[in-house]
Amino acid sequence: MNLDVAFAPLIPLVPLIALGVAGAVVAALCVLGRTRGAWLRAGAIACLLLALANPSFTREDRETLTNILPVVVDRSGSQTLDGRGAQTDEVRRQVEARLQGLPNTEVRWIEAGQDGTSADGTELFAALRTALADVPPERVAGALFVTDGVVHDAPADARDLGFAAPVHTLVTGRPDERDRRVALTHSPRFGIVGQAQRVGFRVHETGFQGGRPVPVVVRRDGEEIERFEAFPGEETTFEAPISHAGVNFIEIEAETAPGEITAVNNRAVLPIDGVREKLRVLLVSGEPHAGERTWRNLLKADASVDLVHFTILRPPDKQDGTPINELSLIAFPTRELFAQKIDEFDLIIFDRYARQGILPIIYFENIARYVRNGGAVLVASGPDYAEPGSLFETPLAQVLPAEPMGGVLERAFKAELSPVGRKHPVTRGLPGSETTPPSWAPWFRMVDSRMHEGESVLNGPDERPLLVLAREDKGRVALLLSDHAWLWARGFDGGGPHVDLLRRLSHWLMQEPDLEEEALRAKATGKTIVFERQTLKDDAAPVEVTLPSGATRRIELKEAEPGLWRGELETPELGLHRAVDGTFSTLVNVGPPNPREFTEVTSTATRMTAIANATGGSVRRVVAEAGDDIAIPRVVQVAAGARASGSDWIGVRQADASVVRGIGILPVFAGVLGLLLLLGAFAAAWAREGR
Repeated sequence: MNLDVAFAPLIPLVPLIALGVAGAVVAALCVLGRTRGAWLRAGAIACLLLALANPSFTREDRETLTNILPVVVDRSGSQTLDGRGAQTDEVRRQVEARLQGLPNTEVRWIEAGQDGTSADGTELFAALRTALADVPPERVAGALFVTDGVVHDAPADARDLGFAAPVHTLVTGRPDERDRRVALTHSPRFGIVGQAQRVGFRVHETGFQGGRPVPVVVRRDGEEIERFEAFPGEETTFEAPISHAGVNFIEIEAETAPGEITAVNNRAVLPIDGVREKLRVLLVSGEPHAGERTWRNLLKADASVDLVHFTILRPPDKQDGTPINELSLIAFPTRELFAQKIDEFDLIIFDRYARQGILPIIYFENIARYVRNGGAVLVASGPDYAEPGSLFETPLAQVLPAEPMGGVLERAFKAELSPVGRKHPVTRGLPGSETTPPSWAPWFRMVDSRMHEGESVLNGPDERPLLVLAREDKGRVALLLSDHAWLWARGFDGGGPHVDLLRRLSHWLMQEPDLEEEALRAKATGKTIVFERQTLKDDAAPVEVTLPSGATRRIELKEAEPGLWRGELETPELGLHRAVDGTFSTLVNVGPPNPREFTEVTSTATRMTAIANATGGSVRRVVAEAGDDIAIPRVVQVAAGARASGSDWIGVRQADASVVRGIGILPVFAGVLGLLLLLGAFAAAWAREGR
């Protein structure tokens, strides 16, 4: 209980002060003049002034609040290494026992870092601030951390804590730990497909004697590409080839040393996004026709495509007597395109092209060889494919997947997805294909043909092949047996998905990874990995996933839509995961490529020393020497500002926080009591003066 005196003047302060001065002068004159009853008069004046000042006694009933002591227990990834988890559990048990006898103290246990999803490493102080968000600073008795010392958010300034109390740290781990790690020094994010990027790294060692060279293996997408030795502490560089578009995972793994606390950080992962240079497409139109600009407009609208387009306006068999020097036409550079620079193109499109004596037979041999070596050819045919002079009568027929039967069907029909087409990424899910027949516009002409290889993904009437896709050695070929795709582009009878179809088709031919009909893919969102198996088969094998630690998981896939199977894994680990299904393999990274949590894993007291010194706290290992038992100091309460640690003890502040539970006010000059005091004072002065 606290007792205080408070004043609530009945008149403004300035007049009250003036009256006080006047009263003091009158009292002084009376005393100095030795007037009878001078002191009684002074007392009466004082009582009057006090009555005007209106004093009152205030009584507060206060309840002392408990001290809050947060204990932050580090459960991050590095705390799972080398038996630190068991050490942490034992330290917590001993700390609980030590704190049981601490008077007037509420202990708040904070488990931090167990989710392991932060790209910024172990953030114990963030967890501490969250737990103390509802606690006034004066109630905080201190803070106690149980950690291996690998803390990445320790404040540089003690004022950032938000309270003034000692911070103590109990460090787990062994003092003689050894570790080897790989750190990237030059890590490009992008690379041109077909070229190489320079990558730099450095091998760091802790607890080792000498600087012997360390064997290092480099892998790309799980396949070994190089081996060499690196000297610890020195930067090593190498050239990493970028083999495909999309993410190329470059792994640098140093040999595991005997006695290391972990091999997790012996490997550094560098994801490099492979970027294609502009795809070069050669479009050869055999003659002007209504659908010619459909291909041109589509390809020119694609920013990733560099288009070279030639239209045969005057073949050799069409002579009108105009002298060559008066023609504004460009001669078709056949030798330059099909002999010298053919390998520079990613795709060659023949649009309604027939043999017209322009390309010698030897050039068709070159085109067939170009396909087998990894090139791509698309034949968008019309009646020309069924007539004499067809491309099928050239050496290009060696790679064409369908043979013309000599007839052209000319009647209205709607293209429909074949059973394979419903699964193939080129045609799967085309807008309008949900209904039977599809809701797109009809075509009116197609070439009757017979397939001898490949797959028909679009069928015409009577299930005749309309769009045939085939692989030839390293290359790919597509054969579109109608020249009426332009009807969709013009919006005839509602049009159709010509942009989706033709763009997917051209990019499949140019080996776009996302359009592979047989592939295993994985994508991570948070700690959830979604596996996708694209296949034309009727089922998909389970996926075996290898976690960064070496543990494995088996994931069953379920059909999400025709040709696409999916499965999910909630992974407990950060880092690079490998997935295989017996045929294909893929890599997926969860979290940052090289988690900061595992960059430096040796236990240390240095990171917490600055904040401990600034707050009067301490940092000490729970195991002083290798082989010792775990021992923690005593915990005692100390006054604010007193020493907070000793050789075998640590101190927490005894807070003085309290809360008012009740209040009482007694005015001195209010009511009968005040009236009696005033009357008594003046009556005494009058009686003394009248004698």
